[in-house]
Amino acid sequence: MTSPISIAIRRLPHGAGLPLPVYATPGAAGMDVVAAEDVTLAPGARHAVATGFAMAIPPGFEVQVRPRSGLALKHGVTCLNTPGTIDSDYRGEVKVILANLGGEPFVVARGDRIAQLLPAPVLVATLAEVDTLDDTARGAGGFGSTGR
Repeated sequence: MTSPISIAIRRLPHGAGLPLPVYATPGAAGMDVVAAEDVTLAPGARHAVATGFAMAIPPGFEVQVRPRSGLALKHGVTCLNTPGTIDSDYRGEVKVILANLGGEPFVVARGDRIAQLLPAPVLVATLAEVDTLDDTARGAGGFGSTGR
């Protein structure tokens, strides 16, 4: 296990009284995050749900936003742009883009758990433009090319 990183978090006025992101169990990979607003998602609808907080993520890290499996299985509600990335230089409110892929309207109430947040290290790449790439067994085979 790696050492925890410290992430500064600022509660916004509309986040008053809500729990900050927290690990539900000692073995949880992600911190549960709750909604800071009430919204009803019609089937097929999407909305950037307010969380009522902003963060200062240390350089070299990101925080990923991931769906909650129970919402996906039971209601067809998931996060779009998954995993979403909160960059280390972003200081605005964290919002969760929820989509209702189910057949019934889905009500999000203030305080409902809507997503998980996972801090992760970021690797920075340098690109080197070349005229050709090395060969592999797969080559340029794309979607479904390795399946049967």
